[in-house]
Parts: sequence; C-alpha cells; structure tokens
Amino acid sequence: MEGKRKFDKPKKSQFRQRAHCNPLADSVSIEYPLNPDYVDWSVHYPRFFNKEDDGALQLNTIEYPIKYPTKQDNTVNGRDSAKVEVLDVGCGFGGLLVALAPLLPDKLILGMEIRDKVTNYVGERIKQLRAEHADTGAYGNASVLRQNVMKNLVNYFRKGQLQKIFFCFPDPHFKRSNWRRRIVNESLLAQYAYVLAEGGLLYCVTDVRELYEWMRGSCLLHPAFEEIPIETLQNDPVVLAMRNETEESKKVKRAGMPNYAAVFRRKARAESTQQQ
Repeated sequence: MEGKRKFDKPKKSQFRQRAHCNPLADSVSIEYPLNPDYVDWSVHYPRFFNKEDDGALQLNTIEYPIKYPTKQDNTVNGRDSAKVEVLDVGCGFGGLLVALAPLLPDKLILGMEIRDKVTNYVGERIKQLRAEHADTGAYGNASVLRQNVMKNLVNYFRKGQLQKIFFCFPDPHFKRSNWRRRIVNESLLAQYAYVLAEGGLLYCVTDVRELYEWMRGSCLLHPAFEEIPIETLQNDPVVLAMRNETEESKKVKRAGMPNYAAVFRRKARAESTQQQ
C-alpha cells in the first residue's frame, strides 16, 4: 500500500522577524476592509463554502496580498454563511491555531498577526497541514491574516460574532509610557465586548506576573466581563491548549517558569449596561 505523502513544514528560520513592533505607529500600514460586508471568507476557508482548496494564499501580506474593493455577497461575507467565531490575537507562529483546529472542528478559527513574515509562516504552515490531511479536510477551519487588531478589529467582525478570543503571551510593554500599547486595556476591552457574543469567552495567558495582573485587573474593572475561576478550568482542553501548545508557552515550560492565565465571560448586554 502506498505510504502517506509527506509535506515539508515551513522553516521558522526563513520567516524570522523582530519579536515586537509598535501597533500605534503610523508606519504600520495594513490593508483593511471598510466593514465586515467587504470580506470574502471563502478564500480563507474554502471547504466551508463548498469550494475547492487550491492552496492559494491571501494573507494580507506583501507576498500574499489581499484587497477589499467592494461589498461581498452575503453567502461569503458571514451574514448568511459560515463565519469566524474564534480569534487568536497576535497568533505568533500559529501554535494555538494548530492546536485548536482539531479541538473545534466545526468552528472557523482565525489568527491575526501584525508581523508580515510571521503571518506568511503561519499561512504556509496551515497550507501544509491542509495538504497533508486533504483526505479528511482537517485544518480547513484554521486561517490567518496580517492585521493590526488595535486599529481594525471591528472592520472584520460584527457585533456579538465571536465566541472565543485569545491573548497569548502578548508584548508586556514594560515602560509606563508604552502601557497604552498593551493589547488588553480599558479602551480596547470595549471593542472586545462589542465583537464577543453574550456568554463568549476572553482568554489571557502570560509568563509576566505584572502583565497578568494588569490584564486580569482591567477585565475585572470592565462592566461587560465576569471572571471564571481558572481553577474550575484546569482540565478544559481549550485552556490546556492555550497554556501548553503555543511556541511561547513551550519556551516558558522548558525554562521551568510558570504561566498565568485568566478567563472572562462576556455578560448579557442588558446586565453589563445596568452596571455601568
């Protein structure tokens, strides 16, 4: 019997880029849609739109550009079709995306990463996994885009669209003058509350204790979120993936260091409004 065809995994060394960049800098210019009606999700998840996956990449990077010139049909823009429900913000090299895809096979999972070359790596990695598992369609529910979430989140997602949003080992921005760049802060939490469905979950994990306290404290103060005690989620496969399957989590584990996680539930909108 013929053996299973082998597909070469992309090499990280060919996609290296500085670890962090300033998301508030005007020099970080990235194409984005006018609103979610302009996004054709079928190019990112062809299997979920009854289309053939030809392996073509549209990642919104220099090498794999994408344009959003006009409104798309409701059968592909998420109004009357499959839609992204799980978002990994700053997905890095895609470890969580790859771990979540088989755990949530019926959910469309998207990683957003601001670094151009790193986004290319994740796109190539998912392409390789899809080709390797073409007989089962596995990993057809995972995709990635280059994007600046701090500026363009609501250009992709409608009110109450997301069920899960992840922030894994984000840049701690230690200097006080740079705290406004932190991906979890008071003003951005309003946007996350907007795109999360009632009952949707916001996940945070970091190896920096001070940043953990900042993120957790910011969420505790926001009227739209309530904490789920992390000890009640110790065996949750999604939480386990978040804490153990990203490249950063593995690096922290090899160093014998702990990581700190928090999970918050999006309250019912009427409830959060009453508490403001």
